[in-house]
Amino acid sequence: MVEMADKRPDTKRKILDAAADIARDHGPGNLSLEAVAAKAGVSKGGLLYHFPSKDKLLEAVVEGFVQSFDQMLRERQQKKNDSPDSLVQAYLELFVEENDCRKPPPSALLAALAENPEFLAPVRRYHRSFLDRVKQNAGDPAMAMVVFLAIEGLRSTHLLNIDVMSVAEIDAVVGRLKGLFEVA
Repeated sequence: MVEMADKRPDTKRKILDAAADIARDHGPGNLSLEAVAAKAGVSKGGLLYHFPSKDKLLEAVVEGFVQSFDQMLRERQQKKNDSPDSLVQAYLELFVEENDCRKPPPSALLAALAENPEFLAPVRRYHRSFLDRVKQNAGDPAMAMVVFLAIEGLRSTHLLNIDVMSVAEIDAVVGRLKGLFEVA
């Protein structure tokens, strides 16, 4: 028999995944506790056991997004043996993959931010920490910050659905950025 404590992380993960799926598939405005509970296959009471309010759910979604992204970056950087510029290269590679796959923006993140702008605090803290790490690892810290700003600008226009650059223009910018750090 499986203990209840063993199931909790799976249930929490299912709830967080359901919230992200609903925001992505049906828009951030349709992210209700009832819809998330139904999609996750739990009762509303079960959802509220793990996340006592919509704010707590959305806060966890934002934290999960930041942690997941950071984990992917760290894994890529380690594959490059933490060499100089390995973090900015990993960051650029992840962006290129997202862009090449035409992945939709993280709508759950946008939903959380629309619900409560205070949810930007963990993102802001992460970006500051990340930028400090990038500068420490960079051969040219100023150029690493330029890459950071370019990628975040492209991500932000996509997240806010205000893309004005064509695919060819984005590809040209990405190609130039890759050339700075010899990213495949």
